[in-house]
Amino acid sequence: MPLLTLDSVSLSYGMHPLLDDASLVIEAGERVCLLGRNGEGKSTLLKIVSGEVTPDGGIVRLDDGAVLAVLPQNLPSDDTRSAYDVVSGAFPETGELLAEFHRLSQQADEASLEKMTRVQERLEALDGWRLDQKVNTILGQYGIDPDRRLNTLSGGWQRRVLLARALVAEPDILLLDEPTNHLDVPAIAWLEEALSQFRGAMLFVSHDRAFIRRMATRIVELDRGKLVSFAATYDRYLDLKEKALEEEERQNALFDKRLKQEEAWIRQGIKARRTRNMGRVRALRAMREEHRQRRVRGGTASFAVEEADRSGKLVVEARGAGFAYPDGAPVIRDMELTILRGDKIGLVGENGTGKTTLVRLLLGDLKPTEGTIRLGTNLEVAYFDQLRGELDLERNALDNLSEGREFIEINGQSKHVLGYLQEFLFTPERARSPVRVFSGGERARLLLAKLFSKPANILVLDEPTNDLDVETLELLEEQLAEFKGTVIVISHDREFLDNVVTETIFLDGTGRVREYVGGYSDWRRQGGQFPSERGGNRPDKQDKQEKSGERTSPDSNGAKADAEKPSAKAKPAKLSYKLKLELEQLPARIEALEQEVAELQETISASDFYSGPADEVATTLQKLTDAEQNLEATIERWMELEEQAGQ
Repeated sequence: MPLLTLDSVSLSYGMHPLLDDASLVIEAGERVCLLGRNGEGKSTLLKIVSGEVTPDGGIVRLDDGAVLAVLPQNLPSDDTRSAYDVVSGAFPETGELLAEFHRLSQQADEASLEKMTRVQERLEALDGWRLDQKVNTILGQYGIDPDRRLNTLSGGWQRRVLLARALVAEPDILLLDEPTNHLDVPAIAWLEEALSQFRGAMLFVSHDRAFIRRMATRIVELDRGKLVSFAATYDRYLDLKEKALEEEERQNALFDKRLKQEEAWIRQGIKARRTRNMGRVRALRAMREEHRQRRVRGGTASFAVEEADRSGKLVVEARGAGFAYPDGAPVIRDMELTILRGDKIGLVGENGTGKTTLVRLLLGDLKPTEGTIRLGTNLEVAYFDQLRGELDLERNALDNLSEGREFIEINGQSKHVLGYLQEFLFTPERARSPVRVFSGGERARLLLAKLFSKPANILVLDEPTNDLDVETLELLEEQLAEFKGTVIVISHDREFLDNVVTETIFLDGTGRVREYVGGYSDWRRQGGQFPSERGGNRPDKQDKQEKSGERTSPDSNGAKADAEKPSAKAKPAKLSYKLKLELEQLPARIEALEQEVAELQETISASDFYSGPADEVATTLQKLTDAEQNLEATIERWMELEEQAGQ
């Protein structure tokens, strides 16, 4: 029995329908990734499924008794409720009573006690204490302080609270719209782990390729109003999609050739027209209508960067540089850094570690409070703002870009502003629409158009991948790789960093700045770790520091680290008999797990694997994930015991 069914769903907002007799079936346990170009209607489709938007036609059917939950795309900016209140709000009436009881329990006056008694009686009637236990359990499971106000948490922890709210009701299907936007890498890793343990069905929109590879068991593409399903992994989908587009082009070419022949026949001389076959004439009319109704796939963005004159060979040189805000601990300290023309730099670090501050120091917007930072000559900087703050939402795309110009110069060529915007996939009609009606992806494309229309030899991109579709992402990667100037990127998109940067700079949260050769994966291979992964900074503690503008003092960190180090005189404890026995058994266990992983990988790589029943596919993929995690944990345990045994 399908969990969710969309049958011939249609919805139109403009000349072309967003959904045109679109159909989709999702079974229990599936993790379906919804892909499509910016503006195709992916977020609208999720709103139709959740009931926020009513389609013009068709049927949306959820299995009887099935529970649906939504993890929203946008994070609340000024929600002052406590984490407990937010999560308990998943149960409408009972949640309000639980939240009120929770607040009253923190007060000691007589009036509060009387109110608590009335609320308690109502909760007992609604079986509210069972739900209270569920709320507290999931808050504890996710490490969330129930009394923390939502607006005091970082984006990652807000996302964690909202996921707890979505999952506390034990939904059968979960909807997620760009869940990784504005999250740092540790938060994304935590989200992936939490969602991998969710046993219900998922329908999610994402352009984070690493996230899609980890989570999706099936790909569904929204293309020109139709939903096309690919029972395959993301990489396999890319191959199948390319072949499908080639076949579509071939069929269209054959159709157009036949139509041309029929048009020539109908235009023959008078004698031919007297004897023409009326059935053939009717067939030609039908072909003309079919050709008129054909929705051609939109073109691919084809933008290029307007390069300024070359900067000097030296772009930035920092010697013993540091920076601290007034009355705060150092954000950056003892920095030794040299950036040369042509370097592609990726900045990596948890939220709140000072990445934006570092960029402002490197560009000269901030002066170091210690040491020196020397800037090179002839620097022309173009800055991509992750908050899209350079766009006027009330003006249209044309006015945002042109700034009074009708033509712009791009690498020595004069281009009309409308023609330039078409390279970024804006039709003339869309270019004249106000920016406030644009999707997140369209706003990102417009900001890129504005950024690349200005001469620059240094590009600074702050979270450029948010909301961009995969095709535009790949083109952006290509342009940045070919750009002869210097690139500085702040991003949490792991694949984007791997494809673009040649050097990674890591900020560990204590003010230290470390350089590594290569991209994100290279940094990982060189032993790179985030503080939260090695038990360093607690995220909730870090959130409080972010809000207060403070950073942990280097001295206090060092003192704490010294206190935690074992005494040099202390002798390591020898392995007990039980641990020795465990160590002897681990190699056989590792070998068995490696064999299990190999067999599962061979099963999944079979050409007909994804054509099997969806529940079997999902079960096998989950088995592989569990086996790989088990293998990794077992190897780590073996290494730990081996190290102890060798001491």
